[in-house]
Parts: sequence; C-alpha cells; structure tokens
Amino acid sequence: MRHVGLAALAFAACACVAAHADEPAPADLKPLWEFGLGAGVLAFNDYRGSDTSHAYPIPLPYFVYRGRILRSDENGLRGRLFNQDRVELSLSVNATTPVRNDSARHGMPDLRPTLEVGPALDIHLWRSADERLKLNVRVPVREAFTIDTSPRAIGAFAAPNINLDIAQLRGSDGWKLGFLAGPLFAARSYDDYFYSVAPQYASPGRPAFEARGGYAGSQALASLSRRYPSYWIGAYVRYDTLAGASFADSPLVKTRGYWTLGFGVAWMIAKSTRLVESEE
Repeated sequence: MRHVGLAALAFAACACVAAHADEPAPADLKPLWEFGLGAGVLAFNDYRGSDTSHAYPIPLPYFVYRGRILRSDENGLRGRLFNQDRVELSLSVNATTPVRNDSARHGMPDLRPTLEVGPALDIHLWRSADERLKLNVRVPVREAFTIDTSPRAIGAFAAPNINLDIAQLRGSDGWKLGFLAGPLFAARSYDDYFYSVAPQYASPGRPAFEARGGYAGSQALASLSRRYPSYWIGAYVRYDTLAGASFADSPLVKTRGYWTLGFGVAWMIAKSTRLVESEE
C-alpha cells in the first residue's frame, strides 16, 4: 500500500484532529476527544508500478483529539508545530507495506515495510466565509525508514499537492468531499530501494537497472466522508501515474497508471466529558 496517510479515510492506525482556535470564526463546543472502532477494506498495488494488487480487510481505530498539537485530515496524521492564518508547519507521517512474492521481483529480496516521517508546510490559499470551501497547498517532505530488526534510512520522499475541501454544512455534520492532486519526488536512494535491479539479480527478462531519483510521477485523489452522532463512514479513490518518472524504465515497473481505493466504517465508543471550542 503506497502512501496510506494521503487520506484520513485511508484508514491509518488513528486519526487526530485539532481545532483552529486561532481563527475568529465562532466555534462549537465539542468533546476534547472521541474514540471509535470499526473496519475497512483497502485495495492497492504491491508498490507503485506493480501489476500485482490485493484487497485486505483491516481494523479501523478512530480517534479525534481537539487540541492544539495533533490533527489529521485528507493528508494524514499530523502534529501541529507552528500555525498562522496563512502558513502552518506540521508533522507528516506515512507508511508502506511489505512486498513478498511479487512476480516481477522473483528471486530478489523482499521489500520491508517502511515508515516515513518529516515536516509539511501548509499554505492556506483561500477559504469561503462559512468555511465550507477551503483551498490549500501542502508540501510534505519525509525521510523513509525500513521497519525491521535493524532499521535503516532509505531516502527522502516529497509529495507537494493542491487540496480542495468541500463541506455540505459547516461543522462535522453533513458530507465532506475532498480533492487532492500533485507531483511526487524521491531521492535516488529511495527509488533505488524499490526499483533498482542489481547485476546479481538480473535475468533475460529482467535486465540490471540503476534508479536515479527525481520526478516520481503524480497522483490525484478524491475522498468522501461523513460523521454521524454514533458512527463515521468514509471512502477514497486515488489514481497514480508513473508517466515521465525517472524510474519508469525499470523492469520492476509493470504498469504506469493504476487505481487504488478504500472504504471504512467506525462506531463511536467513548468520548470526553470536557468540552472545547472546535472549528471543524
């Protein structure tokens, strides 16, 4: 699963949101935190460019924290480090899953799961008076590490994007629709981990290849979600294209365009008795 944190409804391990306490719009009083649990289904390619895909049921924890530090939206789990009306510096977290027994990588080492962590610069371009429409630019830059007994850094990944959020109603009631699109960039060592073929693993149908890094294609995502009093539902669909990517000629790239999707439901289990102002 590539870039599971690109949408809050992409079912990351938890979702945390923070109120915009520094904005002048009137705020609603809501519980400081809420917790829920449910299940979801994800369908995705083994890695970007793989022609092998899987669909998996997954548990879906749902945690909302309306503080000043943590938040999660269509861009994934974030920790707010600095905030202004127009510019926000946040923490961006992402992950990939392991790849085993992929046909293109037969005889090569398995890909370990990775964790990506780094800063994200958010630029708030425009908001409607009722805040039902929001247009932002986000520039996350993360360093990736393998999750293993001996973790190692494999390089940086950047996913700048422009993001449009449309809410049916102001606040948490009503449907929320999100659109996100932008290019992707990766360090040479990052692409080397996924797409290089060392000479000892070359074969007649899989020539040696050395990834260079740089432009890594682009993506477009649409998400739809709604929070009801006792449960939350969400879904997303994303299209990835590797056209023009620096590693597009790798023998491990079997498709240059593909879709991924997910759906989930979470039921609310508990909530804080303390109420705080919220600008969701």
